[in-house]
Amino acid sequence: MSQTAPPGSAHHGGLSPEDAVDRLEALHGEAVAALRAALERALAGGAPPGAEERAAFRYPLLRLTYAPGAFDPPRARRAWAKFQAPGAYATTITQPRFFRSYLLEQLRPLAEEFHAVIEVGRSAQEIPYPYVLDRGDEFDNGGVTASMLARHFPTPLLAEVGDETADSLWHAPPGEPLPLALFDAVRVDYSLRRLVHYTGTDWRAVQPWILLTNYHRYVDQFLRWAVAELERADSPWRALVLPGGVEIGRGDLAEADVKVAAAPWHRFQMPAYHLLRADGGGGVTLVNIGVGPANAKNITDHLAVLRPHCWLMVGHCAGLRQSQRIGDYVLAHGYLRRDRILDDLVPPEIPLPALAEVQVALQEAAARVTGERGEGLKRRLRTGTVVTYDDRNWELRWSRERRRINLSRAIAVDMESGTLAAQGYRFRVPYGTLLCVSDRPLHGEIKLPGTASAFYERAVGQHLTIGLAALEILRRDLASLHSRKLRSFDEPPFR
Repeated sequence: MSQTAPPGSAHHGGLSPEDAVDRLEALHGEAVAALRAALERALAGGAPPGAEERAAFRYPLLRLTYAPGAFDPPRARRAWAKFQAPGAYATTITQPRFFRSYLLEQLRPLAEEFHAVIEVGRSAQEIPYPYVLDRGDEFDNGGVTASMLARHFPTPLLAEVGDETADSLWHAPPGEPLPLALFDAVRVDYSLRRLVHYTGTDWRAVQPWILLTNYHRYVDQFLRWAVAELERADSPWRALVLPGGVEIGRGDLAEADVKVAAAPWHRFQMPAYHLLRADGGGGVTLVNIGVGPANAKNITDHLAVLRPHCWLMVGHCAGLRQSQRIGDYVLAHGYLRRDRILDDLVPPEIPLPALAEVQVALQEAAARVTGERGEGLKRRLRTGTVVTYDDRNWELRWSRERRRINLSRAIAVDMESGTLAAQGYRFRVPYGTLLCVSDRPLHGEIKLPGTASAFYERAVGQHLTIGLAALEILRRDLASLHSRKLRSFDEPPFR
């Protein structure tokens, strides 16, 4: 599809970043209003939209032109908001009001440092009609089918939704601009609706600091911690959002337990919980992704379009070393990926780098929370390779897997961490893994009811606290967190 902005869509020299985002908001609002009005009219028995009216149902286009000219391009240490080469760059935009801070964060350096010319106009990419429905049932009058609407309104077309830019599969035809961002508008809208479906919460509630877990007891602990934080007089937090849209504000604490019990988390495959900051800064989201690499890939495919600052895995694993105890921690610095789910997109021979900033934050958080340092911390927290399988009963394949595990020098096995790291690498989202040893199958300690020790219970209680403390450490140094390690040589300008 054409990504060319129409003539006359910008002032001489281009728009300022602020004016550009204002224009994106106006165009997107007009397109959504026009599409909703046409839907309401048609469902009330009126005329369906014709070709001329449908031309208004289009996403706005953001286009930047970079021509160095007589000045030298800046040598920014920043890993994002920079051009790899002169030329035109473009993408379609959805929900610009929600993404306003993100868009300005990207546009300001590109305009000020690279003198990019910013243009905004309508694209040729139509907004599928389901993406303007807040609940999905607004127009359900019993007599209209999806096939009837599809004859007159734009529908989601899978041929137009993909990750070619993120997966380095894109190519720009002659005369067409290069990608400005990893995801275009229709890909973002697709994932925003999927997030609501899987997590049971509005996508707008998802915070930029994300913890992912495979065990419901971490949800219980997160809820207790979040309510306690809201009770503090000097708390930086303002509200807790639960599945089903249930919200607990600082004035609702007397009935917090009732609201938590009433939240319909069991209706959703991967329920999410969001703690929002009072200052409008980035809060924390916890998602219980369940077990397995398919779930891990699924949810991060969609979380990635929100451009989070980081996601961390805090879950359980099987310890492989004799020196480990149940309740010890594992800090992954490498992944043996036997999950297979991403082999075509990120081949197993591609190394996934451990991100120093995340590793240091997790180790420092573990020291603060446990109160142990030096040799004491080393006995509790072991750093090494984690094997991620797609088979929960990997132990039954031990005779076939033994040599590979030995060669990898692995210290733990799980079913999600390697997938989440590969997705972070693929989508340029900083990632990390801190696991808690729940069994040692190679040493006679398998998962059985009632085998947890007091040490294990205390370790699990501290585990989530370590993850939360690590996010607070990372929050203080965003510039170094979004590093070059995750950027390709032909990277789009936007983070």
